[in-house]
Amino acid sequence: MALRIEDYGLIGDLHTAALVGRDGSIDWLCLPRFDAPACFAALLGDEEAGFWRLAPAAGGLCTRRQYRGDSLVLETEWETPDGSVRVIDTMPPRGEAADVVRVVEGLSGRVSMRMALRLRFDYGRVVPWVRHRNGQLDAIAGPDAVWLHTPVSLHGEDFTSYAEFTVSVGQRVPFVLTYRPSHEPTPRPTDAERAIADTEAFWTSWMRGFRYEGSWQEPVRRSLVLLKALTYAPTGGIVAAATTSLPEQWGGPRNWDYRFCWLRDATFTLQALLGTGFVAEAKAWREWLLRAAAGDPADLQIMYGIDGTRRLPEYTLDWLSGYEGASPVRVGNAASGQFQLDVWGEVLDGLHEARSAGLESEEDAWDLQRALLDYLEGHWADPDNGLWEVRGDRRHFVHSKVMAWAGLDRAVQAVERFGLDGPVDRWRATRDAVHAEVCDRGFDAERNSFTQFYGSKGLDSALLLIPQVGFLPWRDPRVAGTVDAVQRELCHNGFLLRYQPQADGNVDGLPGAEGAFITCTFWLAEALYGIGREQEAHELFERLVALRNDLGLLSEEYDPATGRQLGNTPQAFSHVGLVNAARHLSSMRSTKGEH
Repeated sequence: MALRIEDYGLIGDLHTAALVGRDGSIDWLCLPRFDAPACFAALLGDEEAGFWRLAPAAGGLCTRRQYRGDSLVLETEWETPDGSVRVIDTMPPRGEAADVVRVVEGLSGRVSMRMALRLRFDYGRVVPWVRHRNGQLDAIAGPDAVWLHTPVSLHGEDFTSYAEFTVSVGQRVPFVLTYRPSHEPTPRPTDAERAIADTEAFWTSWMRGFRYEGSWQEPVRRSLVLLKALTYAPTGGIVAAATTSLPEQWGGPRNWDYRFCWLRDATFTLQALLGTGFVAEAKAWREWLLRAAAGDPADLQIMYGIDGTRRLPEYTLDWLSGYEGASPVRVGNAASGQFQLDVWGEVLDGLHEARSAGLESEEDAWDLQRALLDYLEGHWADPDNGLWEVRGDRRHFVHSKVMAWAGLDRAVQAVERFGLDGPVDRWRATRDAVHAEVCDRGFDAERNSFTQFYGSKGLDSALLLIPQVGFLPWRDPRVAGTVDAVQRELCHNGFLLRYQPQADGNVDGLPGAEGAFITCTFWLAEALYGIGREQEAHELFERLVALRNDLGLLSEEYDPATGRQLGNTPQAFSHVGLVNAARHLSSMRSTKGEH
């Protein structure tokens, strides 16, 4: 039986990340990078798909666990009848090879320990050739090679490597798993103690750039560490989550691969990073964005690989049963080929955010933006698949039109505020035409609310962003009416759904429903604050913060019925939502009446 999603913690090296359970088992790890095939995939099947457990021989969940300060050095402790023990887990920032470092530390008494390592490359499909020699384990299969260094004796049984040992108070026993492509030379062994010290020092140094004076210091700090952990250091791209196919619906088909970079996240991520002092990370994300968006504006995608790869073909891993039986398990993402109009606006808004923050602006970057604007001018009136990647018919989604307006508005500001060159009169006229159409066709006067798409009876939580992007001021009665309607119709046990899938004849083309979307509920907190309901906003924000697991992680969704997290984890969009909401709710005065 799989652990709950919230039972996992994260360690990572800014190239990939592993999920470590409360039982001491690493059940998910892709090597050598986030989007590579997993060598531990028990998370999405069973132990036959690969895992690495290091825990007391008696088994069971840990007594407590925590990160060291602001680092990704994870400490997991068990108290047993024979004594107490701690397992320290980390992945040091990438050197010549990828390392997973685990150190067992005796705290009291004498505790019998057991290690079990089952390597299964290609998402549990490939059993490697394993040799035990010279006090280490070598494993190889095709392009992949792994070494395990430890002073403890190892033995093999049923295609799994085991070790049994006893740890006493003060004793420390290291295990270092190292990965490198099989055609490259064997890497030098990594010193476990030095790796832990170096990792802690790296994160401590990185957090010195942190700038936030508000009330929610710990949640914001931890969210930023997790956002950094989801960054692919070589390119600056930020993956949406470290996992694929953790379900949005128990036992259902809403299982997607989130190990890619979404353009829709650009503005929110830049706001979170720039607003908390991490300018270098914001600049790296901006540079990734410019590279990804380069080319024919008509070919702009909603998501790309961590290196800017465009082709992300979707297929299923039918040998994996899925998390708690939720199948299929998907790799790749077919939504990458959808037409989502809002993406053009997201990119232009994100680059405007960077420009406003004083990040350097190259002439080529403005040329690219003008090309995007040319396409947007010619296609803003087209129906699309919308922000939420619905797999039903294309519609005139209100949020998509609002973001088209935002892209054109940022172009006008680029000329008027920053002196850049462009046909500002034409852009201004098109912007105003989009605005007029949305207010005419996307607003339901009877309900005093904007709708999910033109003529829709349904609502969309993304409508809460209308005042955030400046389409209407917070004081406009249509904003308050929309906030009221979204809260009334999309709230489920106090948390917000993205939309009602059954509205307007199953708009998303998929069976079943999903959990409450965490980021959208953060948007609601910001919206309540913006229209002057500040106490309600603060109470909602506190409830959201309480959804984090004991290590501060948030997945994509939450199921109020079971009290469990749902969806891929940790979710960058959720943590970005937390950071931005904390920043806005911590401001000295309400933004009511401003935009």
